[in-house]
Amino acid sequence: MESNFIDYVKFYSRSGDGGAGSVHFRREKFVPKGGPDGGDGGKGGSIILKGNAQLWTLLHLKYKKHIKAENGGRGEGARKTGADADDIVLEVPIGTIARNADTDEKMVEILDDGEEQVLLPGGMGGQGNFHYKTSTNQAPRYAQPGIEGIEAWVILELKILADVGLVGFPNAGKSTLLASVSAAKPEIADYPFTTLTPNLGVVQYRDYKSFVMADIPGIIEGAAEGKGLGNRFLRHIERNSMLLFIIPADSNDIRKEYQILSGELEKHNPELLDKKRLLAISKSDLLDDELMKEMRAELPDIESLFISSVTGQGIQELKDSIWQTLN
Repeated sequence: MESNFIDYVKFYSRSGDGGAGSVHFRREKFVPKGGPDGGDGGKGGSIILKGNAQLWTLLHLKYKKHIKAENGGRGEGARKTGADADDIVLEVPIGTIARNADTDEKMVEILDDGEEQVLLPGGMGGQGNFHYKTSTNQAPRYAQPGIEGIEAWVILELKILADVGLVGFPNAGKSTLLASVSAAKPEIADYPFTTLTPNLGVVQYRDYKSFVMADIPGIIEGAAEGKGLGNRFLRHIERNSMLLFIIPADSNDIRKEYQILSGELEKHNPELLDKKRLLAISKSDLLDDELMKEMRAELPDIESLFISSVTGQGIQELKDSIWQTLN
């Protein structure tokens, strides 16, 4: 089954040329030598990105391989300006970044609903010969050509904007947690890599407050080098306000697993280590109080909670800790 979550598209794009200015002279019955009256060319169409909070994916742009705006109209006599071409407005999810595919340079980034950014500006129209009349040149036979549009291969990438990013190996219980605290319905099964696309869930908190949690597909050792599914998903973590590490209670070595996960994040982007973080030990319904006490001494040096998505153990405390960390 092909996923509807598309977070990467590439297309050829070209903004419109400006229209040429007109070389024209007044021709009227009783004005044998009318002066220059050539109008300016119209502006070429621009390619514009616009943020839309209702969109979660770039799927609607997946099959658009060529996006071209129209050229501006030519200027005319009687100082008539050519028509401006229409802009092409592409609606994209919030968190979309546009890059030049050849140089990898960032072109624009959309962070707000309704925000518009010009991806490729249309060319300006050329000036008509009316502008070039001087005392010494009463009949200029020259007008400006329009400025050409810009062409580029463009990559759009979506980085999910969530408050909390779930980080853990495949099968750590991230999807189960998301399903238990929100209305999200991720696919859940007993094998690694069930989550092939990020799932977002809105978690209701006390007094009608809420926060957004993103289950990011499992990281495996070597993800930063591009092994497995790693790299594409690591980039979603960059946008999260805080990271919630999930390690199951039946892990062989919780501290080591945490170090590996941290190491993958650091290799991808060292700034990720500056984010606030919590550790949740999932599947804790398997433990009794004494075992938890023993394990606590072995945990890494960050705020840690024992939780069970199945029984609800520790879930409210986890939400409280997340809320305090976010605020």
